[in-house]
Formats: sequence, C-alpha cells, structure tokens
Amino acid sequence: MSIAQQINEDIKSAMKAKEREKLESLRAVKAAILLAASEKGASIEVSDETVLKIVQKLVKQRKDSATLYREQNRADLAENEESQAAVIEAYLPQQMSEGDVRTHVKEAVAQTGASGPGDMGKVMGMLMKKLAGLTDGKTISKLVKEELT
Repeated sequence: MSIAQQINEDIKSAMKAKEREKLESLRAVKAAILLAASEKGASIEVSDETVLKIVQKLVKQRKDSATLYREQNRADLAENEESQAAVIEAYLPQQMSEGDVRTHVKEAVAQTGASGPGDMGKVMGMLMKKLAGLTDGKTISKLVKEELT
C-alpha cells in the first residue's frame, strides 16, 4: 500500500472515530498530494518519493509555525501546530540520529574533496539527495558547517 493510500485509509478511520485534530492534519496532507497530482506535467499517481517530500515539507511548516507562536506567547496555537506535526510526522521513515548524519557528512566531505566553507554547496547538494526524507536540511547544514570550519 502506498503512502497516499495509507493516508486515505487513515482519513476514513479518523472520520469514524471522530478524531478532529487527526482528520484536519490528514486532510491537509491529502490536499497537498492532490495539488501535486494536478500540476502540469504530473502523472495521475503521485510517487511515494513525492509524497515523502510533501509530508516532510508540511512537518517543517508546522514546526516553524509552532516556534513562531511560542516566541509570540501563543501557546494555544503552538500546541495545535505541534500536534498536527506529530500526526503528519508518523508518515515519515525513521529519522537518522545526529551521529549517523555526521558519519555521512564526513564521507561526503572526503568524496568531494571539500576543504573549507566555500565548498559547502557541493557537500550539501550530495547529502540532500542521499539523505532525503531521513533527516532535515537544517541538521545537515549545521553538521556540514561544523565539519568544514
């Protein structure tokens, strides 16, 4: 079963169980998937890889919003965003630990022959493709900066 099909099944389950917050979160994911499917040149079926990118983007948006709400002392809105992020995050594969990411960063630096901060783009490009869906870009960027300085 594809991720998109799993989301549809979970929407049905959430409707039956009257889980309002979960339903709201899953409908946002489904809407984003439908938008991706209706883009010009897109196939009717959205691949799992595309769905993972969409899910990762939505989780990042929710977490960024929650951070902003916390800074503005709006805990009620922040909690809503965090709960939605948790529901959506369940569709992502197991995230890599920082130690595992650091190992990949060291390998990428060695492979590209990067020697300083000016080579960060080469290393980041390689890692973002390799680790897509397994960790966020913020963590990769932080570790690459540490390694190159």
